Amino acid sequence: MTKWVLPAIIFLSANSLYAQQPGPLTVEKIMRDPKWIGTSPDNVFWGTDNQTVYFNWNPDKQLADSLYATGIKNNTPVKTAAAERSLIAARSEGTYNQDRSLLVYSYQGDIFLLDIKTGKTIRITSTTATETRPVFSFGGRQVVYQQNRDLFAWDRTTGTTTQLTSFETGSKPPAEKADKDKGNAEERYLKAQQLELMAIIRDKKTKADAATAFNKQYDPKPLRSLYLNDKKLQNVQISPDGRYITYRLYKAVADARNTIVPEFVTSTGFTTDIRSRDKVGAPQGSFESFLYDRQRDTVLPIVTSNITGIKDLPDFSKDYPGRDSAVVREVIVNGPYWSEQGNHAIVDIRSQDNKDRWIALLDPATGQLKTINRQRDEAWIAGPGIGWSMGGSNLGWIDENTCWFQSEASGYSHLYTTQVATGQSQQLTSGAYEVQDAQLSHDKKYFYIITNEIHPGEKQLYRIAVTGGKAERLTSLQGAHEVSISPDEKWIAYRYSYSNKPWELYLQPNSAGAKPVQITHQAQSEEFRSYPWRDPQVITFTARDNQPVYARLYTPDPAKKNGAAVIFVHGAGYLQNAHKWWSNYFREYMFHNLLTDKGYTVLDVDYRGSAGYGRNWRTGIYRFMGGKDLDDEVDAAKYLAEKLQVDANRIGIYGGSYGGFMTLMAMFTKPGVFASGAALRSVTDWAHYNHGYTSNILNEPFTDSIAYHRSSPIYFADGLKGKLLMCHGMVDTNVHFQDIVRLSQRLIELGKDNWELAVYPVEDHGFTVPSSWTDEYKRILHLFENTLLK
Repeated sequence: MTKWVLPAIIFLSANSLYAQQPGPLTVEKIMRDPKWIGTSPDNVFWGTDNQTVYFNWNPDKQLADSLYATGIKNNTPVKTAAAERSLIAARSEGTYNQDRSLLVYSYQGDIFLLDIKTGKTIRITSTTATETRPVFSFGGRQVVYQQNRDLFAWDRTTGTTTQLTSFETGSKPPAEKADKDKGNAEERYLKAQQLELMAIIRDKKTKADAATAFNKQYDPKPLRSLYLNDKKLQNVQISPDGRYITYRLYKAVADARNTIVPEFVTSTGFTTDIRSRDKVGAPQGSFESFLYDRQRDTVLPIVTSNITGIKDLPDFSKDYPGRDSAVVREVIVNGPYWSEQGNHAIVDIRSQDNKDRWIALLDPATGQLKTINRQRDEAWIAGPGIGWSMGGSNLGWIDENTCWFQSEASGYSHLYTTQVATGQSQQLTSGAYEVQDAQLSHDKKYFYIITNEIHPGEKQLYRIAVTGGKAERLTSLQGAHEVSISPDEKWIAYRYSYSNKPWELYLQPNSAGAKPVQITHQAQSEEFRSYPWRDPQVITFTARDNQPVYARLYTPDPAKKNGAAVIFVHGAGYLQNAHKWWSNYFREYMFHNLLTDKGYTVLDVDYRGSAGYGRNWRTGIYRFMGGKDLDDEVDAAKYLAEKLQVDANRIGIYGGSYGGFMTLMAMFTKPGVFASGAALRSVTDWAHYNHGYTSNILNEPFTDSIAYHRSSPIYFADGLKGKLLMCHGMVDTNVHFQDIVRLSQRLIELGKDNWELAVYPVEDHGFTVPSSWTDEYKRILHLFENTLLK
């Protein structure tokens, strides 16, 4: 066994790797530029002609992908002309009118209108300013777009353009006093005397007053100024009838402190400081939303202080008696989302502590809200189709009185509808599976939904009536489908992949049982196909709380089995990797094949907190990261020993980001379970991670110190047993290099000598240089070879 030396900091070069020849898997081979694998299509979307599918692709192994096109009549992919690509992309992001006969879009900073049937294009603006976000309003008669901060409307009939808003920086100036109130008593006396004595003065005043009255009668009403004060304007929207304009103001915290990440390897030879993110618990900005009634020329705040449960305290506050008192919580209002005719609008409101989501009916005449659905989660609101604090949820209108949305009320994300007049709700889908995406058909008779009903590790497309009932399955291949539906909804294009088959593009008619046609065939190079990549078995084992845990299992040939095992811990926390499609962790997938060739058994676990298994699984790590999630990894080790004849003393563990954090917790708090571990780009102290992610799971360090202490590896470093390798990029703007430096100092002070740190001077959180990947995984392999093989 190789002797382990005292901790060392190892600086790595970025030299090019030599060319690899076909043969047994090696780290050098699998960690090359991913182009050696082949090239998969990406970013699939339809053209406005309902015939053409566009996608990014790189079959020629160029420096970057290019935009390709294929069709339902001619399936051969063709590279588009470079000069056409920005226009194609602009139209793909445009907005249709109600009958989908017209498309309005922003292209190179100007607004254009496309007649779908004739192909005729009208240029609406031609200015040096930038116009964006065009929509149809005023019953579809006018196109409304944003220029800088303000909204403008272009009338399709007359061709005239009207400014709708006038947002002004700063505060409203004090109102001027009327003439009769101006000046002192002496000045007012002299003015009255002149009018009394001089006929010419009286005649001039009479003419001036008459002119003012005439102009006031016939001149257009001046546009109201909407003052921003010291806040940032966001989310300006107009109602379908053009009467109401809503907007949101954001006030940042003054002198907010951000962390600095030094970049040492630069073209100038001088160190550059990168201004990065804040830390969890940093003061957050505040949001206000307003409604401008153009007809009444009034501005009203959207009132959130009275919504149901706005003062509710979180359950964890009981662990800190006497500290908290009920207050009106800060919220973010997303939307509004108007019904097609503009009769109703709903808003999606999120509390800034992310424990509440309210879908509320907005009364535009008063700015008042009526809650029609409240989703409360003592952990945090999330899940497929539900979005986050700044929106991004699947919701809308089926008709003028029926809205739809997704909710985890049943424990899994499903589709719901609500009659806004009565509040009556209906659950359209149900079961122990997730609706992972949902799209309403243009005729509003069906939903197209992606679910994992067949298996947690599959994604299939279904069609279900808006009234509910049995869903009709539209895709058939085992694995996962990423679907794009043609504008006329007659065809579907999708990326499809399987566990050992990278993504390819397929086309098929939008009907059940239709035969798909494969369009691309370049996802696997000849060299990649020359190796028999394993189809890992997706298995379940039982955790200590009797919950089934899904995992990917790689088993070696019996003749090569060496009795050792490696457990891989995926990153992100809320991510799924025990599935039946081509993984984003394709390098790790290939590395697991390499390990299995060498006789290792490999297990890739979807631990507590992973995606794909419903609300309870998602929130299983609330207030204790490294609790149930780590128990699942320990139970996986037990499963390997008891069911798969693995030596319990020869099990290693590794992972990156959240997986690196888990590896540290395993090595520090579960002595004897893992002989060695490799922690990559690891969070070592959650009080130093970002606010958006961490505050959901652990609340804030100063409000829930218990959660942070028991979840942060740096507090448990004295428990290190076995051999530990840590690897970290020095330009990591996500999990800062400072994290691993602080832990290294802690290990030094504790006198630990069974660890080492490899640093990568040019790498951010996600490595990009093949030599860095190669060096990192050579070290991981060396660790396991020297600690697990006895």
